[in-house]
Amino acid sequence: MLITTWNINGIRARIEGAVAYVREAKPDVLCLQEIKCQDEGFPREAFTDLGYTVETHGQKGFNGVALLSLHPLEDVTRGLPGDEADVQSRFIEATVTAGTLSVRVASLYLPNGNPLGTEKFGYKLGWMARLEAHARALLATEMPVVLAGDYNVIPEPEDASRPAAWTNDALFQPESRGAFRAIENLGYLDAVRACHPEPGIYTFWDYQAGAWQKDDGIRIDHHLLSPQAVDRLSGAGIDRFTRGWEKPSDHVPVWVALT
Repeated sequence: MLITTWNINGIRARIEGAVAYVREAKPDVLCLQEIKCQDEGFPREAFTDLGYTVETHGQKGFNGVALLSLHPLEDVTRGLPGDEADVQSRFIEATVTAGTLSVRVASLYLPNGNPLGTEKFGYKLGWMARLEAHARALLATEMPVVLAGDYNVIPEPEDASRPAAWTNDALFQPESRGAFRAIENLGYLDAVRACHPEPGIYTFWDYQAGAWQKDDGIRIDHHLLSPQAVDRLSGAGIDRFTRGWEKPSDHVPVWVALT
């Protein structure tokens, strides 16, 4: 089962590239973030025509997440548990079954948290605490779990081409990185880093200052795998080539393969 996550940065603005990627890569499951549209505005026919089942948790103008699957999506839930007052569309989860393999897959878009010193950073840390609690609860199911998405967290200095440039950014604060490690400490594995310990592994390049041309990137899109999913892990990677396309997202697809 090939599970890919991609912050598409506006599905309607990037629909041609998204369809081209799906045709080429043929992921079993595609987790999208920042679809930036309400459910009824998602161009689902472009993907259903390719055999995908589509489930969305949209929001007008910003945020929004989606799950696209070549296999049935069962027990679909929307919204991260723990705060009924949170109306931001940042989390969708479902069970995907292919043959004898059933995986609980989440597409998540973690809050950015900037600027520091505002309620936005507190919201980020609160969201991460809720994610940790939910990740812990998922472990009790003993199912393979893949928590995929844009975490807006740079876990370690080697996950940025210029770590010093991010010192005062919410993505690189000790609290943000600590909250990410807390989920790992439950038993979840950062699959891409486990498969690719080498430097220069990035998933995001800003549109400004020629970041893509300079390879001035950061790694903020992650797959965290439960121990049962790790047992099935056969590979992981980053499809950098999409960043060089015309009208690209500033993020690129990141995938894991389970067997």
